[in-house]
Amino acid sequence: MRVLVTCPPMLGLIEEFIPAFESRGLECVPAKVTQVMTEAELIDLVPQMDGWIIGDDPATRKVVDAGVRGRLKAAVKWGVGVDNVDFPAFKDHGIPVENTPGVFGGEVADVALTYALGLARETYFIDREIRFRNAWPKPSGISLAGRTVAIVGFGDIGRQTARRILACGSKVIAYDPFFKPADGIPVDQGVWPERLDEADFLIFTCPLNAGTRGMFNASIIPRLKPGVRVINVARGPVIVESALVDALLSGVVHSAALDVFEVEPLPVGSPLRSFDRCIFGSHNGSNSADAVRRVSQIAIEKIARFLGVS
Repeated sequence: MRVLVTCPPMLGLIEEFIPAFESRGLECVPAKVTQVMTEAELIDLVPQMDGWIIGDDPATRKVVDAGVRGRLKAAVKWGVGVDNVDFPAFKDHGIPVENTPGVFGGEVADVALTYALGLARETYFIDREIRFRNAWPKPSGISLAGRTVAIVGFGDIGRQTARRILACGSKVIAYDPFFKPADGIPVDQGVWPERLDEADFLIFTCPLNAGTRGMFNASIIPRLKPGVRVINVARGPVIVESALVDALLSGVVHSAALDVFEVEPLPVGSPLRSFDRCIFGSHNGSNSADAVRRVSQIAIEKIARFLGVS
């Protein structure tokens, strides 16, 4: 049986995982993909497969329908986010599908903290000025100690981020409609968008859904504390980028660190590229070799179980 893999982090170490497939009598089929495959590409390819380990690709009803007209019997969403997967479509066809929840909290939180420190002390900006302009800048940054950090989403990633931020001496306000206190992580519970005027940093760690899509938009700009630094390690569409650009131009937002974008890869003509103090990632927050190995093994075990060869 053939299993398609379309997840870029897993594909980066795919040679390590081929023996795990083969030991279960499965053929691993690595996709040629930078970030995501198109719906048309998937409609052509998925029906040729018995299983599919999904990245952030559009696992839409059209793709699922095409898959079951072919050989598709099971799927696993690699990682935590599931906004790209049409679970009802899989259910309607009786095709088992699961994600791998709770596996990247530490890795993504590390990146969120790195971004917060980078924006606070402008270390990325300094590096670029030295490398590309032969400059020797000494901007006065700010300390995390004594600052207030708003974290949107208090699931595994949000809690792990809060733990790291608190260790820097900051105060944390956590926004989550399903908020539950966490032992050893003393935060204030916030109700969005109240108290945003207190936040020196605004960090998005939430899933993408109807309630979070576009939650950073033009209407909240007047509520922000002037000079706030914005970080997104969640999903790109949580932020309306045109609103963020306006806030950066006005100075209400000092700078932003974005691992994710509305369109990925970030278009060459994106106005975000003009802001020297911003930090950009490549939707890579979870991609440590340790995490990739751990989650890929889980995904392989799940797809093998679904296909009856575990």
